[in-house]
Amino acid sequence: MKIVSVVGARPEFIQAAPVSFALRQEHHEVLVHTGQHYDDAMSRIFFEDLDLPAPDYHLGVGSGPHGRQTGEMMARLEEVLWKERPDLVIVRGDTNSTLAGALAAAKLHIPLVHIEAGERSFNKFMPEEINRLVADRLADLHFCITRRAVQHLAREGITDGVFFVGDVMLDAVRLYLPSALERAPALLERLGLEPGRYLLATVHRAGNTDDPRRLSGILAGFRAIPEPIVFPVHPRTRQAITRYGLPIAPHIQMIEPVGYLDMLALEAHARMILTDSGGVQREAYFLGIPCLTLREETELMETVEVGWNRLVGTDPQRIVEGWRCFRPLGPRPPLFGDGHAAERIAAILGQSPPRFGQHYRRWEALSLPAQESLERISLP
Repeated sequence: MKIVSVVGARPEFIQAAPVSFALRQEHHEVLVHTGQHYDDAMSRIFFEDLDLPAPDYHLGVGSGPHGRQTGEMMARLEEVLWKERPDLVIVRGDTNSTLAGALAAAKLHIPLVHIEAGERSFNKFMPEEINRLVADRLADLHFCITRRAVQHLAREGITDGVFFVGDVMLDAVRLYLPSALERAPALLERLGLEPGRYLLATVHRAGNTDDPRRLSGILAGFRAIPEPIVFPVHPRTRQAITRYGLPIAPHIQMIEPVGYLDMLALEAHARMILTDSGGVQREAYFLGIPCLTLREETELMETVEVGWNRLVGTDPQRIVEGWRCFRPLGPRPPLFGDGHAAERIAAILGQSPPRFGQHYRRWEALSLPAQESLERISLP
C-alpha cells in the first residue's frame, strides 16, 4: 500500500519513528510534516535523534490561531493527497495536524487510521480534546494505547475497526533509552545536576501558558519548592513568562527545549517530574518516575489510579503539597502494552479489508484540481 503519514509536533515525531520502521518493511510510506512545530529545537533535532526518514513534504505552515493554522494545513495536505493518491492516511494523537489530516482524508474519501485513538480528558475547553473527538469520529481504524480508550470509543458508539495495540511511545522508549542513558552523564554534568537530586518540569499547553493566573500559579509553586528544578522551556511558554513579567527563582534552571534523547535522559534521572504534557506523563510512567500533572484532568487516569501520577492543577499549595508528600509505592502494571505496538499496527494494516489496500480506487471517479503549488511544498 501507499500510506501518507501526517506529523507536525514533538509527540507525533516520537510516535512516527517505530511505526515508520515497521510499515516500511512492506509498504510505501510518504511522510508529510505540516510544520506545526517548526523551530529546530522542536522539530529537526527529533528527526535526527530518532533517525526518522526526512519528510517527503514539508508544508511549512508554522504557528498561528487554531482556525487559520488548521485551515492552511488542510489546504496544503489536500494538494499532497491529490498528487500522491494514497491507499490510506495515518494521523496520530491530538494536535491540529491530527485534525487537519483527518479532515483532509475524510473529504477525499481516503481511509483514515488514527493512532492513539480513544483518549479522553472530558474537557472540551482543551483544543486537543476537540481534535481527538473529530479524528475518532472520522477514522476507519482506531489503534488504542490502553484498554480504557477502547471503552471510551464503545461508549461513543465506535466499535468497528477498534484495536488495543499498546503505546508506540513505549516502543520508542524501549528502542532509544539505551542511547539516552549513554549520553546522560555528560548532559547532567553540563547542567550541574546529580542523578535523583533534581526535578524536571515542562509546561506547554495553551490552557496554562495563555492564562497569566494559571502560569503564575505554576511558577509560584516551582519557586516554593526548595529543590533544583530543570525546566526546558517551550517557545510559547518563554514568551508568556516574558509577556506577563513572571519571576523565576535561582534554583529553577530554564534551558532551551531539548531533543528526544536528552529529554529521556533527564526524565530517567529525575527524582520527580512536573508536567502538563500527556506524552511526558506516559514517559514518566514507563520509567518509574513519580509525576505531578499540572492540570485538573488527564487523559491518562489509569496512571493516577495505580498511584504513579497525581493531579495538582496550577495552585501553588497543591503543587508544593504534591512535591512534599507524593511517594508512589505500588507496582506499575503494563497499562500501555509491551513495547511492540508498531509491529501490531503494521500487521493489522497488512491484513485489513480490500478497501484499505490495492483495490481501493476511488480516485478514478474524482477530478484533479489545479496543481500549481505542489512544487512549492515538495522537498527535494
